[in-house]
Amino acid sequence: MIKKEIGLGLAIGLIANTFGFILCVLVFSMLSVSGLSFTETLAASIKNDTFGNLITLGAILNLGAFFLFLKQNKPYRARGVLLATLFAAIVIMISKFL
Repeated sequence: MIKKEIGLGLAIGLIANTFGFILCVLVFSMLSVSGLSFTETLAASIKNDTFGNLITLGAILNLGAFFLFLKQNKPYRARGVLLATLFAAIVIMISKFL
């Protein structure tokens, strides 16, 4: 039961982070002066070494999920969201050093 709750929180955290990442890339592609597309913005972020910043901005949505689960008294789901945030941090560290 506990593993299921943590797994559900992890899945929700990963989905929230992915949705936030896509949303950030879309916003930055719409705000770009040169009118870059989604893939061009993503490629430019990798080229300019700002890919980790986009992942970090996407992880802000995990804050909402984390505090929502704490307010609903579901601490194991909140732990899963925290694990998803730690996973995002590891991905950012790997992308910075490669």
